[in-house]
Amino acid sequence: MKSKQLVIEKKEFVQLKQLLSLTNYNQDLIFKKSIAQLIDELSDAVIVDENEMPESVVRFNSIVEVTLDNGWEKKFELVTSHKSDLNSGKISVLSPMGASVFGRQQNDTFQWEFPSGIHQLKISFVTQNKLSDMSEMI
Repeated sequence: MKSKQLVIEKKEFVQLKQLLSLTNYNQDLIFKKSIAQLIDELSDAVIVDENEMPESVVRFNSIVEVTLDNGWEKKFELVTSHKSDLNSGKISVLSPMGASVFGRQQNDTFQWEFPSGIHQLKISFVTQNKLSDMSEMI
């Protein structure tokens, strides 16, 4: 299933590309596939200025709620790898779940491969965490 283009803010695009260049690809197959799919989708992403970013787009520090086709729901904050903390509901952008939602918008439905198999996801809710800023991402 080909999904619509990702929408990414310019500074976050640069930050994500830096994170991807530093990523260790020696991890499991699903991790590698998720990173490869994200890189592929970044090649035709729509890159916009901060003032043009829709509030409904998942970006760094967004609070996101997703629903999978099997009824599983999860709410989390999307963060950089070093801030990832599952106990606090913070998921890395480089994890399969994080990579799947970055740059997508509320109500988007798409397929992604996870350790449990290929699932259809719907982004049911997105809000921006205004307490975070770009300087905190580094």
